[in-house]
Amino acid sequence: MELLKNLCLAGGISGNEGEAADIVKAELKKFCDDVSTDSFGNVIGRKGKGGKKFLIAAHIDEIGLMVKYISKEGFINFVKIGGIDDRVLLGQRVIIKGKKGDVFGIIGSKPPHLQKDEEKKKVIEHTDLFIDIGCESREEAETKVEIADAIIFEPNFGNLNKDLYYGKAIDNRVGCYAMLKIMEKINAKNLNAEIYGVATAQEEVGLKGARTVSFKINPDYAIAIDTTIAGGTPQIKETESSLNVGKGVAITLIEASGRGVIVSDKIKKIFIEAAKENKISYQIDVLEGGMTDGAIIYMNREGIPTGVLSIPTRYIHSPTGVFSMKDVEATIDLCVKGIEKLCRE
Repeated sequence: MELLKNLCLAGGISGNEGEAADIVKAELKKFCDDVSTDSFGNVIGRKGKGGKKFLIAAHIDEIGLMVKYISKEGFINFVKIGGIDDRVLLGQRVIIKGKKGDVFGIIGSKPPHLQKDEEKKKVIEHTDLFIDIGCESREEAETKVEIADAIIFEPNFGNLNKDLYYGKAIDNRVGCYAMLKIMEKINAKNLNAEIYGVATAQEEVGLKGARTVSFKINPDYAIAIDTTIAGGTPQIKETESSLNVGKGVAITLIEASGRGVIVSDKIKKIFIEAAKENKISYQIDVLEGGMTDGAIIYMNREGIPTGVLSIPTRYIHSPTGVFSMKDVEATIDLCVKGIEKLCRE
């Protein structure tokens, strides 16, 4: 679990993915023919040459914050990078990636004792929150941080129970981990295929890296590896999500009620048959909200046949997510078997 742990502990908000990307790059070099980082920040590993061309994409960026303003008292105002519910921010511990090193801070606001009754009923918006880094003035704070410094939630990773694990940036460091294991396992030479494993940049702010890298590679097929919303918890109805952590890889067929990727019948059939033939546990995922890199890849150039394999995750887009290693292993196995089946056909 050391690789996955290191990926989750690393910093890497959208546009500032370097720390996490370096881990992926070092790992890809162990089993790829060549590895590079493009001008957009995508990390690209390649195995094999000739034959059908495959792109396996997993975004490396995480949601987070960025320094917007430093008050005269030394407190930090911030903007959100990616989709974050303001309700999860209050009291969180964060790390500002400062010019001289990591700066620890706490997100604060007015305590409940001083709030009026009407204030207590409202969600405190992020614009009314601040980060306390323990400085007494703007001048002192500016020796540690600058405007536009990246801010991550305090890193965490561990075992919750049995096959369940928790961590920061599970969306989508667990997908990057799966992509790395897929690239390690798959034998491109025997398949007579050219396979690209890519850690894409800036997915959380518009699927941007996937657009540029899929245009560059121009694959015959693409597979996006990501997380998806798991149900099975209080407040989530089965009609909202029938997916469960630990019950298998989610084969996503449609995203954002059709605004995202709509998987073709051919790709759907390939993955479902591959799962059944190899006794891989799977679930079918129909998303009402949310998109993956697949949404932008499948519309690139003349259109790229694209599948999406997702890992059911609790508490997506919060400081800590929960997932099952059983689902990660099923994702890895199904992606490998699906590519093998596409090559045979």
